[in-house]
Amino acid sequence: MYQLSDEILSFYRQTQESNRLLNDVRGQIEFARTQEIIMRYLPTPPAVVLDIGGGSGPYACWLAKAGYEVHLVDPVDLHVEQAKEASTLQSEHPIASISLGDARELRFSSASADAVLLLGPLYHLIAKNERLLALREAYRVLRNGGIMVAAGISRFASLLDFFCKDRLGSSVSRDIVQNDLETGYHRNPTENLEFFTDAYLHRPEELSSEVVEAGFEHQATLAVQGPAWLFRSVESYWENPNQRAAVLDFIRKVEAEPSILGMSSHILAIGTK
Repeated sequence: MYQLSDEILSFYRQTQESNRLLNDVRGQIEFARTQEIIMRYLPTPPAVVLDIGGGSGPYACWLAKAGYEVHLVDPVDLHVEQAKEASTLQSEHPIASISLGDARELRFSSASADAVLLLGPLYHLIAKNERLLALREAYRVLRNGGIMVAAGISRFASLLDFFCKDRLGSSVSRDIVQNDLETGYHRNPTENLEFFTDAYLHRPEELSSEVVEAGFEHQATLAVQGPAWLFRSVESYWENPNQRAAVLDFIRKVEAEPSILGMSSHILAIGTK
């Protein structure tokens, strides 16, 4: 049976992933944009959606409320418990099933789902063959014509975050960024959880090519936040409904622009079977 490394499991047991998309503007933009992109491609409900690596259930709960039959799988025991609690709070639209599991070995039958979300697994699978295992499992469980949405973290995310948070004085930060740029393998050598945990950072074209290599027909690779997450001004814009709409509209306009795609901290690749 597959499982994540002790470093990654420890990180998520110590942090509150359940609050990440709600507590600050960066998370709220990520959540809103990911929802928007997902809804462009999902079939109409009631369709079967597998939320693999679904964490504490923010996307699963949202989709269940929209009428989808959602099955959530996550490798972190804390996340599974949090997802169950969140599902209980919307008893009229519960998540259909919530289970501990790994993206590389799904318990679902072949051709049993209309859509698969991989919004977390790929960037925690360091080796390419492991990522392809997860993508091929998603391909296996999808029906013909099914949609897959996979998230990656940009190769340049830590570099941009380094400048955004004024970390030039930290040799640890410099070493992390240097290694990320050279290898794509992000590691946190400290006890400081702010430096994240083991992850693989994709170049946008690399994520697209892995989706194709796993057998999917590539539909698009899109920026989630675009460059907006880098600027403090967005925090005040986000509080104003009209300005918030403008922020989202401008991100949308450049979401597929190759020259700045890597400026987005998160990117989504969409494939069909």
